[in-house]
Amino acid sequence: MKTKLLALLLALALCLTLAACGAPAPTDAADDPTPAGEGDPVEPGDSDLAYVTDKGTLIIGYTVFPPMNYTDAEGNFTGFDTELAQIICEKLGVEPDFVVIDWSFKEFELQSKQIDVIWNGLTINEERKKDMDFTVPYLQNAQVLVMREDAEYTDTSSLLDKTVVAEIGSAGEKTVQEDENLSQTDYIPLGKQTDCLMEVAGGTSHAAVIDRTLAKSATGPGTDFSGLAIKDELSVEFYGIGFRLGSDITTAVNAILAELKADGTLDSLAAKYNLELA
Repeated sequence: MKTKLLALLLALALCLTLAACGAPAPTDAADDPTPAGEGDPVEPGDSDLAYVTDKGTLIIGYTVFPPMNYTDAEGNFTGFDTELAQIICEKLGVEPDFVVIDWSFKEFELQSKQIDVIWNGLTINEERKKDMDFTVPYLQNAQVLVMREDAEYTDTSSLLDKTVVAEIGSAGEKTVQEDENLSQTDYIPLGKQTDCLMEVAGGTSHAAVIDRTLAKSATGPGTDFSGLAIKDELSVEFYGIGFRLGSDITTAVNAILAELKADGTLDSLAAKYNLELA
């Protein structure tokens, strides 16, 4: 009897010791309070489209970039990409939620799901393809050199030892870095393409390398930068819509873009904003 009692007391003492040391009790996966996806990588085969449709919104990262995304004189948020996103979101069955982003951190915001898509005159290039999935090209663009209308210019060698600006992290910055002459200029990266135009208009910079789509709408007679002009076209490129790597939303949006091209919607929208389709 004493032996049995001693064994029982020893077993009880052992249990109390384990509890005091924090020994975990076995649990089923269904009882684990950690929300699915937190701390775990996204499993292959997960549907990004289902994630977006379940929450009912598509969070669209953009910067102020006329004629793609901007607020007009009447206070309406509009633009080619704005209108196109609204049309496509309706077909996807979700609400568009436009969020201003820091362009230099756009890849991080996309991958961390702070946004679901970058839809803002985004140039397709091989470097960006490593970080995101692109739709088919939908607009043609180019990087252009903008200077004061009365400035003398022959080619990019005219700007050696001069100050050139471009938006940080943009295709314009990449063009500056890759051009034999522009790479030798006094290059200054700025936060927005419109900041670049202000620098040139104010005389603090000699030239800006920006998107042709913006330059056509923002410079010349009757614009905010009437004293500026496009002096040179440096490179032809294409815009795409950027989703997370492996996102099945890309395929769905490609199908809708094909429909909008076939029924003339894309052509009408491009004509409205004086843009060229890819």
